[in-house]
Amino acid sequence: MHERLLLAYLLIGTSVAFVGKSIHQRPSILSPPTSPMMSSYEVDSDEDAEQRLGEGTVVQTIPDSTVVEKRVNGDASNRYEDVLASVGLDGKLKHANSLPKDRTVSSYDIFCNRELKQEAISAIGFDMDYTLVQYQQPAFDELAFNGAKEKLVHSLGYPEEVLDFEYDHKHWARGLIIDTERGNVLKIDRHKYVRVAYHGFEEISSNTRKILYARNFNKVESFSEKSYVNMDTLFQFVDVHLFALLVEMKDRGEHEMLDYKTYGEIYKSIRQSVDLCHRDGVIKDEVARHPDKYIVLDKGMISMLKSYKEQGVKLFLLTNSYWEYTSTAMNYLYHEKRIDDEEQKKNEWIELFDLVIAGSCKPAFMLDPYLQLFRVNMQDGSLKNTDGVFEIDALGPDGAKKFLEQGRIFQGGNWQHLHKMLGVRSGDEIMYVGDHLYADVLRSKRTLGWRSMFIMPELDDELRVFADQLPLRNKISKLRELREELELKAAFIRRTEDVNDESVKATLAEFEADDAAIKDVLTTLATQWHSAFHPVWGAMFNAGYQDSRFAFYVENYACLYTSRASNIGLSSSKRSFRTTMDIVPHDRLLAASNTKFDDTNPW
Repeated sequence: MHERLLLAYLLIGTSVAFVGKSIHQRPSILSPPTSPMMSSYEVDSDEDAEQRLGEGTVVQTIPDSTVVEKRVNGDASNRYEDVLASVGLDGKLKHANSLPKDRTVSSYDIFCNRELKQEAISAIGFDMDYTLVQYQQPAFDELAFNGAKEKLVHSLGYPEEVLDFEYDHKHWARGLIIDTERGNVLKIDRHKYVRVAYHGFEEISSNTRKILYARNFNKVESFSEKSYVNMDTLFQFVDVHLFALLVEMKDRGEHEMLDYKTYGEIYKSIRQSVDLCHRDGVIKDEVARHPDKYIVLDKGMISMLKSYKEQGVKLFLLTNSYWEYTSTAMNYLYHEKRIDDEEQKKNEWIELFDLVIAGSCKPAFMLDPYLQLFRVNMQDGSLKNTDGVFEIDALGPDGAKKFLEQGRIFQGGNWQHLHKMLGVRSGDEIMYVGDHLYADVLRSKRTLGWRSMFIMPELDDELRVFADQLPLRNKISKLRELREELELKAAFIRRTEDVNDESVKATLAEFEADDAAIKDVLTTLATQWHSAFHPVWGAMFNAGYQDSRFAFYVENYACLYTSRASNIGLSSSKRSFRTTMDIVPHDRLLAASNTKFDDTNPW
């Protein structure tokens, strides 16, 4: 009885959050499901250990049958043989011995931050740009870069010398932050400490960096203010390169026009110019003429989409690109060649998707429940009003099916329209695959509860370099462990002995000398480590010895991440993704092979 009352209270409490919303904006949570709901979070029953404790379930123990003699037979079972024997599973698993001797890891793998039961996913959505459609760099970027230069000079009155700017995408890395107020570009760690900073292309000294970003006692920088721009997508490489070049031009003081502009105003001019390139045909028309020059053909992409379609998973395309460009790019991806205008109007690729939403205006699509949904005429690109959710409901039973039969290409709209057309009851039935860390991953996860897969082509290089530099990383880790142990030993001496004694002073001086020697070597090794990834910004997932802020957001908001969307086709709609076991610093120390637990009271 008390369980039913608790459930009713929770349902009523949840419904309060919907007050002021239209009844059509949310599926009713008070209507009992017709069948047991499967959650994409429910991967394994062993995850419910705490739940069983709360229910008073009798805790069973498995006796530890310690294996005295380590058996080595040269095959794959060697990796798990001892643990299987210790828990009574030795010889009981049918396929453990069929695994390879060593587990392989590649950039075609999908990596898991949050457990996900793919069988419970009803629909998979895809962004287009830099997700389904990858672009050739720097050729594609130069379309926007050169077009923006023209607009800055001829439309906004910037100096003619801007036309001589040259683009270098290799100078930048994803995850940086543009400080538009000061003209700086930053790399910060997960604790919001600025590790690297450049003003234009000039490195900011350590002391100046700390004064600007770490010693401001009147204000704690959150780096979420409007003056900070996170480089969440590869599209922003054009923006930051133009910004750095114009910052340097302004600082030289050779142009009066720039003297009267703030760095923030310069950045706004850049954004205005680059955005216009995406709308006025500078990019779209050139890609349509020569798609082979700008679009990377991924042989596995169409096969992946067809595979999931055949498995009965609903697929949708949700992109900020408008219909005309979406049609051009997707036709090239589908046919693997440029086709004529008449052939393109057939848009055969649409058979891969249950519905397509172009011009979606993410992240507003996921935030604003009042955005209007339009149906697109595929032949001429014209738009027709729809009444969205109200129209679907008015069509009666199978309203969504009848609605989509009238045309399944749309522009604009919001998440409510999408959920209604897909027939999903909760956000965790949807997995969205995209390359924009904020608009595709963080916003969809935080606001709608969608499961997310982050696409980052740079992962190819990150994995390769990490594997190559692993011996160097291991040296750094061991030296840091040594330095920490020596510090603990010195602290013990200071606490237990007379620090005024000359022999103690001499000993402590030796400890300080040891620490300085290790620090010098670590400085060299850490620089070597980071420069192997990027000569300016270092490892994308690290800032110093900490996780970078980019890594923090990937880990916290991307359920899965991988290098290319086609990698999903190497999996199955039945697969469950599992995380490694999280570990905090004290457990990590105890888990090391050369440590032991000591509960002696030091006092």
